[in-house]
Amino acid sequence: MQNRLYITFLRMPLLIRILFIALFVFLSFGILIHLLEPTTFPTIFDGIWWSIITASTVGYGDYVPQSLLGRITAVTLILLGAGFVSSYFITLATTAVTKQNALSEGKIAFKGNGHIIIIGWNERSRELISKLTASNPPPTIVLIDETLETNPVASRYVHFIQGKSHMDETILKSDISQADKVLITADRGNDELQADMNSILTMLTIKGICPQVKCIIEILTAEQVTNAKRAGADEVIQSNKLTSMFMENSLHSIHDGLLSDIVYHLQESRLVALSRETFSGKSFATAHVEFYKQKYLLIGIKRGEETILNPSPTFQIDDKDQFLVIK
Repeated sequence: MQNRLYITFLRMPLLIRILFIALFVFLSFGILIHLLEPTTFPTIFDGIWWSIITASTVGYGDYVPQSLLGRITAVTLILLGAGFVSSYFITLATTAVTKQNALSEGKIAFKGNGHIIIIGWNERSRELISKLTASNPPPTIVLIDETLETNPVASRYVHFIQGKSHMDETILKSDISQADKVLITADRGNDELQADMNSILTMLTIKGICPQVKCIIEILTAEQVTNAKRAGADEVIQSNKLTSMFMENSLHSIHDGLLSDIVYHLQESRLVALSRETFSGKSFATAHVEFYKQKYLLIGIKRGEETILNPSPTFQIDDKDQFLVIK
């Protein structure tokens, strides 16, 4: 039994062990001085108070040993106790600095729920994180990247994890089972095909650990879209396709930068899909008016896998239809 307690004590963090030893020293010397000089130290609490004040070298002087044995006890306490007190505060400061450095370097696992995991540090993720942290209230974000040495974002809402995103160990540090969504961005520093393969490998790792988490993946090459969906992607963003669309619009548009201006003015708005069973059997025009009263702009209908933008005013709505609105 004693051996088991000793082993348990040795397995405790150094800070806790020093604290227990210091408390034992204070208690022992407090009882000892009370027994040696009961007149000067009427109670054990007075003795413990004196031992703490003496060991911490504060020295109020409200209790002073009068006998030779009492003074020898005080000298012993100063030599012994001050060392433990100093060691405790030095260890406390060292532990705090070490933990802060480990947090900044992405070595500490995240614990929480409802957070957003963003994989890959690049201009797109930087801009996204900047907008998310500026929102009210800002969501908790876990950033995973293997190229960074420290957290690039000075925000208490961003937790950085350094490591390879396709490794189980790294993904588990993000508390993936409690996450709301995962966004996998493409590494444009690699060849496009290689970047897509790395993203899909990360997707397989995530879905293997937590199949139910919603994953959004950025794919650069069109031929890898199918593989991304096979890997379990809930949504695939073809960034090159979107860029090509902007370029084509700019080439054929009479007004320069028209599409870019529209997107810029809509960046503070959100395109969301809403369900409203109360509109079942009604026309698109009726739903449009009702949404407009609620300050929503209805632009289309999501029916199963089919997306219908700007249907005719007489288009009839089913009970399972989702409404695509700009909020």
